[in-house]
Amino acid sequence: MKIKVLLLSVISLCSGWLPAQGDLPLSVSPSKIRPLRSLVDTTLQMSLENQVLKNPQWKKLIDSKRMAIGLVDLRDPENVRFARINGNHMMYAASLPKIAILLAATDAIEKGELQETAEVKKDMRLMISKSDNKASTRMIDRVGYEKIESVMTDPIYEFYDEETGGGLWVGKRYGGGGDTNREPLKNLSHAATVTQVSRFYYLLANGKLVNRERSAQMLDILENPELHHKFVNTLNVLAPDARIFRKSGSWRNYHSDSALVWGVDKNRRYILVALIDDPAGEQIIRGLVKPIETAMKNYRNYRKVK
Repeated sequence: MKIKVLLLSVISLCSGWLPAQGDLPLSVSPSKIRPLRSLVDTTLQMSLENQVLKNPQWKKLIDSKRMAIGLVDLRDPENVRFARINGNHMMYAASLPKIAILLAATDAIEKGELQETAEVKKDMRLMISKSDNKASTRMIDRVGYEKIESVMTDPIYEFYDEETGGGLWVGKRYGGGGDTNREPLKNLSHAATVTQVSRFYYLLANGKLVNRERSAQMLDILENPELHHKFVNTLNVLAPDARIFRKSGSWRNYHSDSALVWGVDKNRRYILVALIDDPAGEQIIRGLVKPIETAMKNYRNYRKVK
């Protein structure tokens, strides 16, 4: 019996399996983890556009750069496909960029720059699951704007890159007060592009943010969101058993959502990101899930994943 347990332990370690995450982070050969921008698939792109642009309201918002969508097909983790609409168009994203604070704080903890106390771990969870502004501001004050910027612009990640339209940025406390560090392209305080957010989840799913263990910890924090609106509202109906790793945001007309969806059904595994500048943005985001899943089903090479 002891030998059997020992063998199982060795197999688990060799495969990179993490019990707390099940099959996430993924165990994909490094040679198969290519830059997401190189994985744009023209057929998936056409399928996405066919579903989204037939809605006149959505088309109008997209044409006026007030709506952006990112979709990463993870049904075959070794052959990932990417599609996006207004992918590099940076918009105000409210609380969604709190994922940048999460990564910066995790990086700081790993490097010994921030102590991983019970209070820090509690605030990181509150910041993500409930989008608590006070917890977010405490985390900003702990790590500082300079640290957040350095991680977002780090050549390893390039989650903010002026040459590709900017990206993830946090340069203002949530709730007002204090100094600011706005991004240089549009002077935004809390910014994102769907391509950069898609890249964040793609690298996270593959265990490539900080390291595999820290990626698993961030996945734990992102899972089981306590705000059940936008994407989550629809997914709770369509796929109540699916695992959802998620961060959203809303402020005035600006509505955003991002989710890594990991279904029991292997054909419901994808990353979906939406940024919208419209009073009806919350309802639009709810309504995106079904056409996005239809776009994946209509994809020419769609097949049952066994």
